[in-house]
Amino acid sequence: MKALLLAAGLGTRLRPLTNMLPKCLVPINDKPLLEYWLEHLTQVGINEFLINTHYLHVKVEEFINQSKYKDKITLTYEKELLNTGGTLLENRDFFNNESFMLVHADNLSFCDFSAFINAHDKRKNGCEITMMTFVTDTPSSCGVVKIDEDAVVQEFYEKVKNPPSNLANGAVYICEPSLFAFLEHLNKANIDFSNDVLPAFMGKINTFLNDNYHRDIGSLESYAQAQIDMKNRGTNLAFSPNMRR
Repeated sequence: MKALLLAAGLGTRLRPLTNMLPKCLVPINDKPLLEYWLEHLTQVGINEFLINTHYLHVKVEEFINQSKYKDKITLTYEKELLNTGGTLLENRDFFNNESFMLVHADNLSFCDFSAFINAHDKRKNGCEITMMTFVTDTPSSCGVVKIDEDAVVQEFYEKVKNPPSNLANGAVYICEPSLFAFLEHLNKANIDFSNDVLPAFMGKINTFLNDNYHRDIGSLESYAQAQIDMKNRGTNLAFSPNMRR
């Protein structure tokens, strides 16, 4: 399995931290976010990564070139941001018509990633995506889902005032290559995954609950909390129970 690590974002809510550093490289416990993903996913057998860049792309390139994972990584620079679905479609040949992992690399996530892959392998017939979910205490700031007894998404709400659930989308997915036909059908270059893609796949999205730890490092407050969490729990969080956003 290959993985796309999305690392092109501007990180505006993390300023001034991101004035000189891309969001994917902000350090948590002295380790860049991107390195956590490369480390975790390599451990479960993912050995080919596509990483898109845009904002402060030279710094990302320098990090990769000095990384022990550099031989596993292909970089793609976006002069203009394509959004998640657009990046996928632009680079569809990279995935060789196989299942792949799609990761927003500005998240900090610890879980049994082998179990995540296994959940996708055992998904209900007809599901083309497996979404990592987590329980959040701030559901209005997240995309939240309602699932059925088979853990398949039936309803999706993107950052609404009074969400009907606290089960949130972790923005980490395993996708089937059939997704590309849908992306192509949209007939546009810039494709938002939450608004253009997910609503069209209701009843076709399996879920995997990350009940270990998941946090979107999207604000200075969240970033500070992640630092506290790491110091309190230590760095070996891969199977620590009940760490949630």
